[in-house]
Amino acid sequence: MFKGKTIVVTGSSRGIGRAIVMKFARKGANIVLNDRSNSELLEDLIKELESIGTKVLSVLADVGKDEDAKKIFDEAVKEFGRVDVLVNNAGITRDNLIIRMKEEEFDSVINANLKGTYNCSKYAATVMLKQRFGKIINISSVVGVSGNAGQVNYSASKAGVIGITKSLAKELAQRGITVNAVAPGYIQTNMTDALSDKVKEEVLGHIPLKRLGSAEDIANVVCFLAGDDANYITGQVLNVDGGMVM
Repeated sequence: MFKGKTIVVTGSSRGIGRAIVMKFARKGANIVLNDRSNSELLEDLIKELESIGTKVLSVLADVGKDEDAKKIFDEAVKEFGRVDVLVNNAGITRDNLIIRMKEEEFDSVINANLKGTYNCSKYAATVMLKQRFGKIINISSVVGVSGNAGQVNYSASKAGVIGITKSLAKELAQRGITVNAVAPGYIQTNMTDALSDKVKEEVLGHIPLKRLGSAEDIANVVCFLAGDDANYITGQVLNVDGGMVM
């Protein structure tokens, strides 16, 4: 389905980002990886991709910085000639109650999650407008829809990502570019593995399906939105949360 197409995934080395990368790679795509710094996880992912014959480019860049974001797309076009899909996945958390939240905790989350999405979308759109084709898929969160105590910074950033999604969808639609968002709920990751049994029980009490999601659940929806079956879908937010937010 994606043979010969070039997919950029920010925040690629672990969790949801890694699952998205592997999903596209198994469908024949060229992959552009991105992380802020080199790591053993990133190196392992590169080796795994190369072992299945994937053409892969890795770009170390902080998406919150304009010049770094530009570098990702300059190098992607230089290597593969085009960018067909951008998945804005890079993000961080710095959870705290607002009365205890430091300015740096707020600013760093907004910079990585919201400004990073803006930066990468801007440079992806520059490439896609020339092609008159492209798909931008932003990873938001259900807390960007419903809010969550102790996550004022994260919720604000993910709500902002939804605003970018809807506005950009209207800007780019006439050039054959779709823009959508995926809003994950509680997903089984290293972070959720660290939760106590009591907290997990409380979380499951809010999920009608009574289980956590998997990174592959998110990757499946991203892959759908990037494919031809979703060509008439734009400006939408798909909650992948087991029914948490309806």
